[in-house]
Amino acid sequence: MATNPICFDLRRKSACDLTQSDPLLVLADCAACRDQVSAAWADEVCWARMSILNTARCGKFWSARAIREYCDAIWNPMPAQVTLNEV
Repeated sequence: MATNPICFDLRRKSACDLTQSDPLLVLADCAACRDQVSAAWADEVCWARMSILNTARCGKFWSARAIREYCDAIWNPMPAQVTLNEV
């Protein structure tokens, strides 16, 4: 699959921006994290366990619940009565 040149340019620009100025310290622990990821990747059993646990801990996503929570917390819509015409 070909890389989208626009996305590639945006990623490169973002990376360049961070290497020039990193006020939020996004890259502060980059080397340590890279070393930890490399060590975990080298240990297949460790990597598989971490991958499975990460997926399991994502939690259950239920779109109806998410929409209801948005309605309650953000949108606050008024109920509407719907009448169906029988055919």
